[in-house]
This record gives sequence, structure tokens and C-alpha cells, in this order.
Amino acid sequence: MGSPKPPPPHLNPVRLKTAIKMAISKSKFLQEKKAALTKQQRRQLADLLNQGKESSATIRVENIIRDDIYIELLEFIELYCELLLARISIILDPARTTCDSGLIEAVQSVIYAAPQTELKELTSIRDILIHKYGIEFGKIAIENSENHVPEKIVKRCQIDPPSQELVNLYLCEIAKAYEAPYSGLKEYFGEVDFDEKVDPNDEKANDENNDNDDDDDSPSGGQKVLADPIAETTDEAPAATAKPVSKAKAQQDEFDSLRARFAALKSGK
Repeated sequence: MGSPKPPPPHLNPVRLKTAIKMAISKSKFLQEKKAALTKQQRRQLADLLNQGKESSATIRVENIIRDDIYIELLEFIELYCELLLARISIILDPARTTCDSGLIEAVQSVIYAAPQTELKELTSIRDILIHKYGIEFGKIAIENSENHVPEKIVKRCQIDPPSQELVNLYLCEIAKAYEAPYSGLKEYFGEVDFDEKVDPNDEKANDENNDNDDDDDSPSGGQKVLADPIAETTDEAPAATAKPVSKAKAQQDEFDSLRARFAALKSGK
């Protein structure tokens, strides 16, 4: 009886493990790079608004929206790759010819989303997974015919232009944060008074104000939370004996409500 054959190249444990680790590393790098770029672009858009060039800002803001959505997609992909790495022994087990139920969302999401990223390692992982589980399985994942790929991934892989409302919400957020004039602000805030706003160029102040704001697309360029937006932020019941609210606090509450609608729109909810 001859010695057992080595696993085919596509199922080589070292190759798969290395590809997953590289995909995670490069995903983190791209997220940081894109976040820094969008932060710079927000400041440039604020300059355009200060110059009264709203038409130009409206066109350019679509690039920021696309980059933000792409960053979110990379965040999800990174989490899926972390799961694949943690359970790589299950994937490589020759006795398991079908995808484990605890891995099927991650596996199919990686196969589905790989063509929408610039990660070559993710393409390698995709090919390995299709080789492991079969061409038919790969076809099901690509077409998402069994709906194992969640809506949060499907939405972020679409290339449709953003809605006009989402564009307006982005411009409102940028104008509010950088104290720039924008005609759409009145629709969401009424008359805006910036007297009590901090200097947008004061990075320390921005960091303090954004401590609880790392799940949206503010000019701070913070990370976004991967959970669905919390609808309760716009539906809080008033206290029985309401205390006087400062003008700055009232404007901040309005801005928080805008963020909730903004996050809901972007995630397709």
C-alpha cells in the first residue's frame, strides 16, 4: 500500500493560512489608507462649500460615499477572514466535504465579495474555497441563490450611484462639522448657528467630541461599527420634567438624529 498522496496545491494548509493572514493584514492597511484619504477629501469639500461651489461638491462627495462603503466592506471581510483563520482546521479536514453551517456565511460572503475588492489574496482564498466545496457551491455563492450572503454585504458590493438624499446627508454632515455654508442644512436643522462650535482644525477638540462617534462617517475618519444602526437614537421619549436645553445641545441632538438616518440609508435599511 503506497503512502498517502499530499493534498492538492489548492488545499495546501500553509498556502491557505498565509493567504488569509495576508488578506487580513492588507485589509487593515487599506482601511487606514482610505480613511485618511476620505478625511482629506472632506476638508476639500468643505473648502468648495465655503467658495459657494455646491454643484462641484455634490459631484465629488460621491467619491467619499463610495470609499466609505468600501471601507465598511473591507471591515466585514476582515472579520470573515478572522473566522476562517480560527476554523481553518475545519476547512482543511478532508472528511468534511460540505461547508460547515457555522462557516457558510463567511465562506460564501468571501466568494461573493472577492471580485469587488482589490485584494489579490482574497481572490486566492476564493479559488481555494471553490476548489474545496465544488463549482456548484461556488456558483450558489456568486449568485447568492440561497441567501447565505447577508444583505449588509450585498448592499456594499453594489455599484449603483448613491441616492440624492444620501448625498445631501453627507454634505450636511461635512458642512455642519466644518462650519461651511450649504443650502441643504436648513432642511435638516433650520437656521444654523456656529457660534458654539469648536474649531474643525482643532484635532484635539475633534477627538474629544468624537469619542462616542466612531461608527459614522464624520471628518474624524473614525472606524464604523459593523452592527445595524440603532433606531432608538431618534425615538427617545422626552423626560417627564424636561430641563432647559442649551442651543449647542439642541443642535447636537439634531446632528445625532441626522447621523442615525445617514447610517440607516448607507446600510440600505
